[in-house]
Amino acid sequence: MATVNRESYAAAVEKLTADTRTATAAQLATTADEILSVARLLRGQPRLRRALTDPSRSGADRAELFRSLVAGKLGATAVEAVASLAAGRFSRPAELLDAVERLGVDTVLAATEKADELAEVEDELFRFGQVVSGDPELAVTLSDPGASIDRRVKLVRDLLKGKVRLGTGRLIEVAIEGLGGRGFETSLSRLVELTAAKRDREVAYVTVAKLLDDAEEQRLAAKLSDIYGRQVSLKVDVDPSIIGGVSVRVGSDLYDGTILRRLNEARQAFAK
Repeated sequence: MATVNRESYAAAVEKLTADTRTATAAQLATTADEILSVARLLRGQPRLRRALTDPSRSGADRAELFRSLVAGKLGATAVEAVASLAAGRFSRPAELLDAVERLGVDTVLAATEKADELAEVEDELFRFGQVVSGDPELAVTLSDPGASIDRRVKLVRDLLKGKVRLGTGRLIEVAIEGLGGRGFETSLSRLVELTAAKRDREVAYVTVAKLLDDAEEQRLAAKLSDIYGRQVSLKVDVDPSIIGGVSVRVGSDLYDGTILRRLNEARQAFAK
């Protein structure tokens, strides 16, 4: 976000935090659902996005316009949080959508934290991503922008009913809708990282040829924590095709010490 957008977002977060200081996990989850329902409305209504970011209108007018549109349909907490965003300044209408969506995600995470389930939700999101990656048909279905979002959400709800926590299911639905305009799998990875960040942790995606034992995981996590100056959450994927060694990705940093990489480099060298 641009500086002014960050300021607008920070003001909305401050308002929401003050209004939910004594809220229960269930109350926060309800508010999150309501904010995310506004994001869905904005996604399908470009004219509304433009009206709520119209620089020719005052922030107070834009906030009041939003309140009038949702009066009696949403709880006061969600209404005032989004109204605070509408009163802010955004350089493009799409940025308001991104801000509302992110506010909804942050509220899901706040509810998850209140329920003391952040670590479990983080792990469930990652494991669902692995399930999808291992099932090409499911991956295509969930990533298909031409397919109805409602149909894809129903499919996921049926697949995961009773198997994951409430926060996990809601965040997976956000990924289906496309967080910040991203594709499904990229959105899911971003949500894993946001969940980890809520725990003040960095995510390290680790690929190995065979599963690490507990001691090996602890040593790797400790080494990465030293490098990045914060706790690291390892997300381990087993891929026998790399033959041996380990690949680690943290943000844009990639450390590839796999035997497969060395073999490919050797082939390239011989080919010259």
